[in-house]
Amino acid sequence: MNADYDWQRPYVSAVLETDRSKLMRRVEDAHAAITARIREMSMDHMGTPEERMAIEFALSGLKILRQDAQQSKQHS
Repeated sequence: MNADYDWQRPYVSAVLETDRSKLMRRVEDAHAAITARIREMSMDHMGTPEERMAIEFALSGLKILRQDAQQSKQHS
């Protein structure tokens, strides 16, 4: 993935996080960055179709990571 958008940096950090104890925090940071961008886009031009698609993909990925982090927490 090409990090063309500022919100992608925290998303990539969450995806690449290998320390289970840090995963939920990375997911939360990424979600907050994406939410801020969505809010910004709603006040402007709504971004490009490519960015909107990338955001949808990232939110789906974060949902899976969040579930994984929650399961890991329950089993520890």
